[in-house]
Amino acid sequence: MDLKNLTLEEIAREIREGRLSSRDATEYYLERISSFDGAVNSYITVTEERAREEAAACDEEQARGKLKGPLHGVPVGLKDIFCTKGVRTTCGSRMLENFIPPYDSEVYRRLREAGAVLLGKQNMDEFAMGSSTETSYFGPTRNPHDLSRIPGGSSGGSAAAVAAGLSPTSVGTDTGGSIRQPAALCGVVGMKPTYGRVSRFGMVAFASSLDQAGPITTSVRDAAFLLGVISGHDPKDSTSVNVDVPDYLSFCGREVSGMTVGVPEEYFIEGMEEEVRKRVEEAVERLSSLGCRIERIRLPHTDYALACYYIVAPAEASSNLARYDGVKYGYRTESYEGLIDMYMKTRAEGFGSEVKRRIMLGTYALSAGYYEAFYGKALRVRSLIKRDFLKAFETVDVIVAPTSPTTAFGLGERLHDPLTMYLSDIFTIPVNLAGLPAISIPCGEDGKGLPVGVQIIGKHFREEEIFQVAFALESELGRARVVDPESTAGEGE
Repeated sequence: MDLKNLTLEEIAREIREGRLSSRDATEYYLERISSFDGAVNSYITVTEERAREEAAACDEEQARGKLKGPLHGVPVGLKDIFCTKGVRTTCGSRMLENFIPPYDSEVYRRLREAGAVLLGKQNMDEFAMGSSTETSYFGPTRNPHDLSRIPGGSSGGSAAAVAAGLSPTSVGTDTGGSIRQPAALCGVVGMKPTYGRVSRFGMVAFASSLDQAGPITTSVRDAAFLLGVISGHDPKDSTSVNVDVPDYLSFCGREVSGMTVGVPEEYFIEGMEEEVRKRVEEAVERLSSLGCRIERIRLPHTDYALACYYIVAPAEASSNLARYDGVKYGYRTESYEGLIDMYMKTRAEGFGSEVKRRIMLGTYALSAGYYEAFYGKALRVRSLIKRDFLKAFETVDVIVAPTSPTTAFGLGERLHDPLTMYLSDIFTIPVNLAGLPAISIPCGEDGKGLPVGVQIIGKHFREEEIFQVAFALESELGRARVVDPESTAGEGE
């Protein structure tokens, strides 16, 4: 059975109904990882032995008439930012190169209890700071659609693995677009839930008021399926919100006729690639043909989102990353004279240049005399951005916009130009600042065969409406295309 083009939901059903064993499904993906990941570099750690043991245990339980849960025996990947007991968690950094957590993150605990088999931990920008998965200490990940190009970031390893059929699904994290942007550039589905919908316990922190975990899949239904598994209140996370989790799958297939779709003027900017604009406008036209009412809207403070984000996120990163000092765990420099020297050398050697850049920016923004001028002002701007969305949602059900202003760019093209790199997230950052849910789904390709993504943004804790619209649009446009990486090398040249 060729599993490459099966959805997560279909694989789960094949295993549940006895037509496919967990062992065979797991071996299939391990073989594809062995064949293709040398070119893609989507995994940091492949847990072969553990995966085989877990798959065998699932098959034995099923033979006794027991099923663990909705993901019984299904292989999955996981961004290497989630703690996994007994399996190293690196965050793509030298600082945590050999760190093995003593406990599981809540996201992984829920996947495990649902019966999932862990294939491994996937590559990412160091400490989730990046838009291209080029800042990883373990080397860059490559886009399966064109190996000379980036997959997006920071969850680029997860998106590339799903796009290349190296795992049927993954869970990534999104702080400023790190699920949606790589999903768009790799031609898969990426869902960023409402802040507080999914527990952050055991998810290594970058910017605590922005970070949120979510699914990366090949279909909208799979994203709805997986989000239902990982969502829910967790008392271990003080930001987890205790609200009911709807049956997301039941909204996939509902009529969208009569819904109002907002299209923000501020998201169609100068410098945006023309083919991206065309594909997104075509997606909006498809929704109109399905009976949606299209309303042009304004989100006037969008222009300030990037500057606001690059004060708030680095400030929180400066605080969160202060714990990596070489004392309790993680990397420690080999040669030092005294405690202060050890601190300084450990952090200088353990962090990459992008992480250092953001720590310094955040520390400066929080320093005496500058706190109110920078961080305090950024928080007030953040409130204005959130208010823009709330006002828009008084008249529209969802908002549709591009996910990224460009398709995947070349490896190394923007690595030494931070400002240009930061502009990659210009359409995704406002959603995180406002704490809203949003999904990116494929909406065609450019003339080079590179995927384009369209973003659907919804109201707080109304992910079901996003799935309703996204499924209707996917039904018109077609779902994600899984590719064999070697056969696509150079196609985008």
